[in-house]
Amino acid sequence: MGGPVAGVATRARTSVVDFALIGHQESWRAAADVIAVLRGPERIPLPDDEIKDILPWIPPRAVCHVDIGSIIGAKARGLYIDSFIPPDRLEAAYVHENIARVRKAAACAIKAGAKIVSLGGFSSILIEGNFDQLPKKNDTVFTTGNTLTVAFIVQGIQKMCALEGRNLQRSTLLIVGATGDVGSGCARCLAPLARRVLLSARNVERLRRLAAELEADGVQVEIATDLERFSVEADVVICAASLASSSLLLGRIAPDAIVCDAGYPKNLSPTAEMLDAKVFFGGLGQITGGMKFTPDFHGVLNRHPFPDVVHGCLLEGMALALEQRLEAFSQGRGFITQDRVVEMETIAARHGIYLAPLYNADGPLGDGLDASWNGRQDESVGERPSQTVESSF
Repeated sequence: MGGPVAGVATRARTSVVDFALIGHQESWRAAADVIAVLRGPERIPLPDDEIKDILPWIPPRAVCHVDIGSIIGAKARGLYIDSFIPPDRLEAAYVHENIARVRKAAACAIKAGAKIVSLGGFSSILIEGNFDQLPKKNDTVFTTGNTLTVAFIVQGIQKMCALEGRNLQRSTLLIVGATGDVGSGCARCLAPLARRVLLSARNVERLRRLAAELEADGVQVEIATDLERFSVEADVVICAASLASSSLLLGRIAPDAIVCDAGYPKNLSPTAEMLDAKVFFGGLGQITGGMKFTPDFHGVLNRHPFPDVVHGCLLEGMALALEQRLEAFSQGRGFITQDRVVEMETIAARHGIYLAPLYNADGPLGDGLDASWNGRQDESVGERPSQTVESSF
């Protein structure tokens, strides 16, 4: 499979690679589009059944170069490496196969000489508790990117509350998937700001430990493995469960609830009845200093309605590369604190990486709030220079 990307890996070995991004596609449609670019525009697109036959046999590989800019003039070059995990093989039955794919993708990053590597989507979930399974290379470091993901989820909740005229201090906050790295990080950041906190996850012992930690700080916490009662009581909901597909059904939910779907793949089932709940996709940031992909994967790798929007897990490695702070900022599970979140979002903002405009499956949200909201962000990080965005991806 050659086409326009045949020389990507070769060129990577002969040029500086500041960062690498390891990801996978969350749908067969997205996977088919990636394969179409790999094969080249002169070839007829493959039928869906052939895509499903071929994709599991494609080894992890670099598919394109990524060039990004900072609003303070720094630049960084990276690679996007697709692990080619089939979208229907994210369940527990395939965990060893998928970890092996992430290991091979990590080996590609090391061979290319990447200084820092971000793990995107399910890759970070697979590895967050298994960093010892990654190849060892002293001059290549790995991060799950979960700290910046948490930062953008928290900012998104605060922005939606402002948009809806909601006072978080009078709200009941529900976090689904609360004991995961992202869920627990959100709990530590937002629980002190809410009137009441509900935590839901599959592992009751982990729930009890997290609840005890928050209660020690004076937070009112309740835990449950069953969402039935919690969903109807919450008016702010974060869905951060480690699900293999969009299958979460919250049950009855307050008609004016704010719901953040922060999963990759998405958490919420398309059949979920959300009434008039305000749903948005969380954990996304936007690069304002310019980004370019070679070959052009515009609208293929990142399928968002705004330019240069990327998941926070991948943006963390980019921000650290621009900062020339090459360290494993996010590793393990349960170590994301408020202080670390503030530190990471400050680094990102210094280089013009901000919370992305909010949207959901129906399109953009906000009604003009973005300008005033970004202005408020700028007060803490200095004036935001005007920049021209080079391209979308």
